[in-house]
Amino acid sequence: VENAVFSHLSERLCSAQWRDVLAAFADELAQDLTTQRLRTFMRRAGHQFATIHALPAAASVEELQQAINTLLRGLDWGWVDISESDDHLTLRHFCAPLSAAFGVKHLTWSTGFLEGVYELWMRQLGADTELHVTQPQPADAQVVVYRFGRASA
Repeated sequence: VENAVFSHLSERLCSAQWRDVLAAFADELAQDLTTQRLRTFMRRAGHQFATIHALPAAASVEELQQAINTLLRGLDWGWVDISESDDHLTLRHFCAPLSAAFGVKHLTWSTGFLEGVYELWMRQLGADTELHVTQPQPADAQVVVYRFGRASA
């Protein structure tokens, strides 16, 4: 029952008028471009989104998370949980409409969108250019995990 409820709610994250259009768009793109090129394309689109939706200054990770979630929830883009480690931040993004819009099979590249969003937001807030947002594990329809820090050795 829990998966059925989640599936129902996830489908509502992308308006019915756009769901099939975006899925067809994603299928066509995936036929012509490599996963890496699509991911780069989505990262650039994420940069554009972050430029349009700049964050206010944040003095702590908690304030950063609050600012991001205020923006994301207002746009029906889910929410993020940010945890701090010694050398990186972990960003767990819940209920992104990417699988509803493009399909679960395209999460390998569509999640690059949020990678780009988060990286540009961090830059806008003054982060070092040697720090990057990466996706250390495959996404699922419920959560995408990102890592912000120096490249892992």
